[in-house]
Amino acid sequence: MEASKSKFQRYLIILALLVVSGMVLFGGALADRFVNLEPLSRVFPKLNRLPGTQVLLPKQVLSEESVTININKNVSPSVVTVAIVEPTRNVVQFDPFSGFTSEEQSGQQDIGTGFIVDSSGLIVTNKHVVATTGVGYKVITKDSKEYNVKKIYRDPANDVALLKIDAAELPAVNLGNSDQIQVGQYVAAIGTTLGQFRQSITTGVVSGIGRSIEAGSGNPFEGYAEQLDNVIQTDAAINPGNSGGPLVNSSEQVIGINVAVAQGAQSVGFALPINVVKTSIDQFHQTGEFSRPFLGVEYQIITRDVAIRNDFPEGAYVRNVISNSAAANAGIKQGDIITKLGGERITGDKASLGQIVNKHKVGDKVDIEIWRDGKTLTLLTALTEASQ
Repeated sequence: MEASKSKFQRYLIILALLVVSGMVLFGGALADRFVNLEPLSRVFPKLNRLPGTQVLLPKQVLSEESVTININKNVSPSVVTVAIVEPTRNVVQFDPFSGFTSEEQSGQQDIGTGFIVDSSGLIVTNKHVVATTGVGYKVITKDSKEYNVKKIYRDPANDVALLKIDAAELPAVNLGNSDQIQVGQYVAAIGTTLGQFRQSITTGVVSGIGRSIEAGSGNPFEGYAEQLDNVIQTDAAINPGNSGGPLVNSSEQVIGINVAVAQGAQSVGFALPINVVKTSIDQFHQTGEFSRPFLGVEYQIITRDVAIRNDFPEGAYVRNVISNSAAANAGIKQGDIITKLGGERITGDKASLGQIVNKHKVGDKVDIEIWRDGKTLTLLTALTEASQ
């Protein structure tokens, strides 16, 4: 009897050791997955019914929710809706009882988004949002105040435009550094989704950087097609109407300008790096004017992989040359591949042709290295000022 009892006690000790070991191992696994934990009972007290029992919830979930709420609270007042205003026109209608009647009508339609970068009324948006000429534009702030756009500065090298309105003490955004963006970091997008739902906010991550896309729009108010280099890819929902709105990081800084969404795909949106417009903003602060150097070519980037497969150099393939431009004056032709400008090599990531041109000033004389029919040529030209 004593032997059986002793044997049973040994089994209990072994079983207890196994249970304790399992708890240690399981606890270690939990520690790897949930770095910052807090009792769920603080949120749902009824779940803590058993003495000594705690259900744990990741703090990360609550942290991301707080970041989004703070972005909406602190950044969205700086986000505006851009509306197009059609000229007043006479509209003739027929009524069977009163016959033909005529009345003056004008239309206003929300078409895009922008964000305030200067408290005196300087706003960034996409060039394609305000591409239509011969019409008026307005911006509507979060508190529903409307302002007429007095002047538009369109950037010919990027899908960017600056709008000037007469205002004072507007809330301006904080600009981040798009050169420090990392794949996987949290981002939020704010805009007038589908031209109907103002101040919509969506969240996601940076899915890729250094993308090259040929951007187009399915929105009838946003007709354009343009080669864009070094754009940011994100899975934060970007829809027609979000164009020109800010892409914001977790520090409430604008790091991108929402520009396009991939047609036929889900959660594939793109934004221009904010650094492409910083120089223009600084220049406007100093001079009150917006002036950019202009080379005068339509091009498509040839990446290193494509160049190797086809046995020609990496660079910018010239699809068209604008007449009377700096490129035309230098003798650049359609089909040339521009490999260097001002001694800086053109690549498909952070050194696209547009970015290199924007580092210069109007009137700068630059050497341009091109590849034509298997030969390398060096040309010289002076950069001209981009027309509005």
